[in-house]
Amino acid sequence: MNYSAASEDRPRILIVDDERINIDLLNALLKSDYKIMVATNGEQAIKAAATGKPELILLDIVMPGIDGYEVCRRLKSMPATQNIPIIFITAMGDVENETMGFALGAVDYIAKPFSSSVVKARVGVHMKLKRNGDLLENLASMDTLTEVPNRRAFDQARAQEWSRSLRDGLPISFAMIDVDKFKQFNDNYGHGAGDECLVRIARAINGCVQRPGDFLARYGGEEFAAILINTQADGALRMAQRFHEAVAALRIPHAYSTAAPHVTISVGLATAIATADITPEMLSQAADKMLYLAKDAGRSTTKGTQL
Repeated sequence: MNYSAASEDRPRILIVDDERINIDLLNALLKSDYKIMVATNGEQAIKAAATGKPELILLDIVMPGIDGYEVCRRLKSMPATQNIPIIFITAMGDVENETMGFALGAVDYIAKPFSSSVVKARVGVHMKLKRNGDLLENLASMDTLTEVPNRRAFDQARAQEWSRSLRDGLPISFAMIDVDKFKQFNDNYGHGAGDECLVRIARAINGCVQRPGDFLARYGGEEFAAILINTQADGALRMAQRFHEAVAALRIPHAYSTAAPHVTISVGLATAIATADITPEMLSQAADKMLYLAKDAGRSTTKGTQL
């Protein structure tokens, strides 16, 4: 697998072809606008797509070993690569082969010998569609007020991380976080101040979630939720303490709270090693129950459990 010296901030295209002349032609055609990645067989292509995360793949069909159809099939079956658009570039330009390519999930089909202007135009169109789709997906997954992920994104991450925990036999913890006496804050300081309070809290606790794979989202209203991967109960408790300290450090006045003269949070934790007998919903429910107990105990505290 080779990479061009193109600027790192350019969109990435993976060219997959076993013929060097085709790679050289496509590279010369596209390198001024895109960062070029290259694979010369199907196995390399799958690895490059999973690790290099190209925005678009130009894929030959006839190759030694795994052919282009099987590469497409495998990429579309993998969560990490299933949304990467694939354009087949091949001499197999009959209707039957085109139909098969589209059925496997390809977005376009360019016949060899190809026209330079056609390749550039179609790559440009699909790159723009991909970028617009990514933007819409990001907007759909973001809470517009706090600019952290929303409930929809949390549910997706929860399913993904639970599957990984189940596969690897690793512990996973969920945290439910609630702003104490937030209704009283809104009622007395106004909804504008309430919104600003949530924005500052989201920024503060999101700053505590630093490891790749850990995830914080606004769960709804004044409630946030966090996924802590490969985290035992004691590690979850340490993270909860960081959440408390980060919010306390904001020193947002709350004269109408019975918990403290400033804004505080309550945290519920639940930890498990994923098994077939436990579902992610069960862990979320356990964390929610612990949150209720933390609030019932006077707020500004943490309660946890292990399934």
